[in-house]
Amino acid sequence: MQRIVITGIGLTSPNGNSLQEFRGSLLEGKSGISHMEIRHMGKVAAGNCDFDERKYQNRKMRKRGTRAGAIGIYCAGEALHDAGINIEEADRDRVGIYLGITEHGNVETENEIHELYQNDLQTDLWSHHHNPRTVANAPAGEVSLNLGVTGPAYTIGAACAAGNVGLIHGAQMIRAGEVDFCLAGGISESTSTFGIFAAFAAQGALGENEDPTKATKPLDTSRNGIVVSEGGCIYILESLERAQARGAKIYGELIGYHVNSDATDFVLPNPERQSECMHKAMKKADLQPDQIDIVNMHATGTKMGDIQECAAVRNVFGHSDKTKINGTKGLIGHCMGAAGALELAGNIPSFEDGQVHHFANVENLDPDCHIEGLVLHQPQKKEVNYILNNSFGMLGINSSVIIKKFKGE
Repeated sequence: MQRIVITGIGLTSPNGNSLQEFRGSLLEGKSGISHMEIRHMGKVAAGNCDFDERKYQNRKMRKRGTRAGAIGIYCAGEALHDAGINIEEADRDRVGIYLGITEHGNVETENEIHELYQNDLQTDLWSHHHNPRTVANAPAGEVSLNLGVTGPAYTIGAACAAGNVGLIHGAQMIRAGEVDFCLAGGISESTSTFGIFAAFAAQGALGENEDPTKATKPLDTSRNGIVVSEGGCIYILESLERAQARGAKIYGELIGYHVNSDATDFVLPNPERQSECMHKAMKKADLQPDQIDIVNMHATGTKMGDIQECAAVRNVFGHSDKTKINGTKGLIGHCMGAAGALELAGNIPSFEDGQVHHFANVENLDPDCHIEGLVLHQPQKKEVNYILNNSFGMLGINSSVIIKKFKGE
């Protein structure tokens, strides 16, 4: 089977706009969560990104496009630069763009309805840009327009597993011979829509605290919900043969993955299916649990979601004394469609620096969330060769991705 490697990473997160900055924030415990005003909601905790929207696109295109598209364009530009690829010299018919998303179009629709009611419901004021802005493919399409990529470019709706699923699909398309290399990962513009905040609040699952940096506390006894965040992470994926031929640096090799579905509940996770997802990813990678050095949990900060996932991880890794388990959302919130891709990126530098970043904000561990190997309070030193990244989503979609340290073999 063709070997697939990562040769570029471009990202924006609430606490960093490059892999180096993001990684530093995770190791230092630097939060990217603050309070912001949301229409109809008032002050809420959220994770917003602060990147240069004009670095890779002009004013006219940004005005016509979307925040999700701007995030995708920034991450794509950073990833290509990081990989040392000049898109002008590539065969752009043979380049793929596969971006995972949770949802798209809510932001534009909410804003336009708001303006409609401010103007006595004059429908002739409805933006003629509405349709291209709100089609589900808009984020990938905007990246395609920006780069002049004429190969397959589309988004993948996979709820909060979407970042991992984008990566998986990109690898599959290279192996199928459809593209030479691809830009794959996940993006989210969720903080621009009040609806997602209102829905989580209605569920009793919106994290809050007087100190916004403490609003999401995955695994802690006092956790009270999710902090909604935006963000993006795009990888350059290509075959090992192609990467070596052009002398590219290699971050790691994608050696295992699996996607399955619970088929049991709209929201509540199924630990049995989550365990099965991890086991099948390891089977494809020909690995046993005690060979996995880091498991990054999805760990959203909801009471039952954390308990169910901990049961799944405990079932698979509870007897491994070599596996360290961490999570990221305590510092960046839940970046929805970008979550899996971002959280994986946050751990990839451990191949080189030998550190495992910790769960933030776990002051009192919920006994139902105890797992041997949890990294709490501060980073831990460890030689890392294999990372398993979990990313799960509503309607019961589960994804696990395994990355191996590349040693030049």
